[in-house]
Amino acid sequence: MGYRVGIDVGGTFTDLICVTPEGEVVLDKTPTTPEDQSIGVMNGLAELAERFGTPLEAFCHELDILVHGTTTADNTMIEMNGAPTGLLVTEGHRDEIEMRRVHKEEIWDPTYPAPEPIARRRARIPIPERMNFQGEAVKPLDEEAVRRGVQRLKQLGVRSIAVMFLFSFVNPAHERRAAEIIREEFPDVDHISLSHEVMPRGPEFERTSTTLVNAYVAPRIQSYVQRLTEKLRGAGYGGQLLIMQSTGGVMPPDYVARRAVSLLASGPTGGVMGATLAASKAGIEQFVAVDMGGTSFDLCLVRHGTPEIKTDWNWRYRYYIGMPMVDVQSVGAGGGSIARVRQGALLVGPESAGSQPGPVCYGRGGTRPTVTDADAVLGYLPVEGFAGGRMRLDVDAAYDAIERDVARPLDIDVVEAAWGIERIVNANMANATRKVLAGHGADPRELSLIAYGGNGAVHAWAIASELGVDRIYVPKAAPAFSALGVLVADYVVDMVRAYVVPLSQVDLTRLRSLMTELADEARKELEPTGLPEAQTDVRLYAQMCYPGQNFDMSVPVPEGSALDEPGLLDLMERFHDQHETDRGFCFRNQQPLLRGVRLVARGETPKPSHLAETGTAVDAQDARVGSRPAYFGVEFVDTPVYAGPRLGPGAEVHGPALIEEPFTVVVVPPNWTALLDDLGNYELSAG
Repeated sequence: MGYRVGIDVGGTFTDLICVTPEGEVVLDKTPTTPEDQSIGVMNGLAELAERFGTPLEAFCHELDILVHGTTTADNTMIEMNGAPTGLLVTEGHRDEIEMRRVHKEEIWDPTYPAPEPIARRRARIPIPERMNFQGEAVKPLDEEAVRRGVQRLKQLGVRSIAVMFLFSFVNPAHERRAAEIIREEFPDVDHISLSHEVMPRGPEFERTSTTLVNAYVAPRIQSYVQRLTEKLRGAGYGGQLLIMQSTGGVMPPDYVARRAVSLLASGPTGGVMGATLAASKAGIEQFVAVDMGGTSFDLCLVRHGTPEIKTDWNWRYRYYIGMPMVDVQSVGAGGGSIARVRQGALLVGPESAGSQPGPVCYGRGGTRPTVTDADAVLGYLPVEGFAGGRMRLDVDAAYDAIERDVARPLDIDVVEAAWGIERIVNANMANATRKVLAGHGADPRELSLIAYGGNGAVHAWAIASELGVDRIYVPKAAPAFSALGVLVADYVVDMVRAYVVPLSQVDLTRLRSLMTELADEARKELEPTGLPEAQTDVRLYAQMCYPGQNFDMSVPVPEGSALDEPGLLDLMERFHDQHETDRGFCFRNQQPLLRGVRLVARGETPKPSHLAETGTAVDAQDARVGSRPAYFGVEFVDTPVYAGPRLGPGAEVHGPALIEEPFTVVVVPPNWTALLDDLGNYELSAG
């Protein structure tokens, strides 16, 4: 067995986790290169190779597998710089994307602007055609209209085309023929997205939005993956590149190229999967996973050992994404979040200094104070040995920037200004967590907090204190946890087929046929992985709701395609029970509505036996390396500093204390205790 590497590209750093042939887990970080993320990826691989004392080519040749989580799709939507996109749509539905089901993010602000259009109205071409809900052609496809429309899109400079015809998910004949015509008329088009392939179910707005986003981001994803693949091949890597999806699983590039929209939020999803693995090893089933990186703060509720997965009403960057997604919510609060004074008020984020130029204390040309600068001024971060010993922090520069941009405008002391930055960013993160947990009816006081990301260990205690959480877990691999998550993620194919009918009117023959079709398609998608069927777990779900509800839920169908009439009655009872458990109520006298069939096929991948290396010092004093002043809200306290790599399982550190790991610092405040367990997790408890 050779090396296995997981890579996650963040807004500030590119994180890498490597599992060696001997089972050792090694983490590393390198600055992200926004102009071309593949450069940062290759830089990180070169640094790993150097750590192992081998040339990059030899290291890549010994790689068994490389798994990648990328922010290319997210950055495309944030910057709105995707491919020039056009839309062929059923006549009469040209403005479906503008209506947005009358959804408006700021309902109390009548001046709030509409989202920037992916396809301008002139690039949305109505096509005479019509299928009915049974898949019967009531109006034939006007092929000449398609040809004229494609020629118009060419003249408008369109490079990617989305096709959305009504009820194509029941009968895709018209969409498939339109794709053939597009290739005839526009042979060098960069990408074609067909709605029945991207989101094979209704309703039409949701399918239009999802297909447009897919067409918009796909060319950049394809270009990036192609560049990265070429560089990897040039460096000697001959294995398979796997890419993380927002469903929590990985698949090869050919699969994600057709469903590029599935890469949105794939990096944060990787972190959740890593946290879930670490929690399962520690016997923790109820927790909230929080990831504080350089640019954003991501969080996800995990109950019964499974992350919350949303199958409906997923909005990303003001566009609806009609695909199952791990429910990761993000706010602009990270180590690089910029602090500023506006109209006498101190604001922190969401604008970030990123990796270039980065916080002022990095000495890379940054001039605006950030959260990391406040961390440095308050004594949480080491001056020497930062970022694995590759950086020396310029605390004086951070002090001057906070004094100039925050302290003077507010007429306060610099330390008070830095503490204000801390309090605001911590409150922002705690409030975001409260909002998510409230939406799920979860009480934070009944949950553990698993903190990761480069800054998670620094701020976890403050977030927990705001929420009333008294137990925190910080894995030693936390600084690169998203990279660990993508490495340990399984192959996942998650598909849905629409079938809208009251449960009492279900045609079992049709239902079984849909289940069989999904199973066959999943088998084909997993074939390139080479996994034996014994390592593949296939589960079927019925998408169900009460009449009038907008959101359905996935109800397990363990009988699979053997479902019979008595099984439908059992399915109805399972739906009522699950609805009562998840949403707090049910209507047992109402007949539920079947809205579709969902299949989740999961192919198991190898998992490391342990997630981090620990030291041997059971007595924490044997790992103490000195002390430095740190501020916890009242005054600077002379705080003991411990070398994390020296601490062994069972070591107990009493706060206030700073535990320095290679790429983060575990801050243990006064009246808290940190205990390193056998699995390499710091367990922080209050009192």
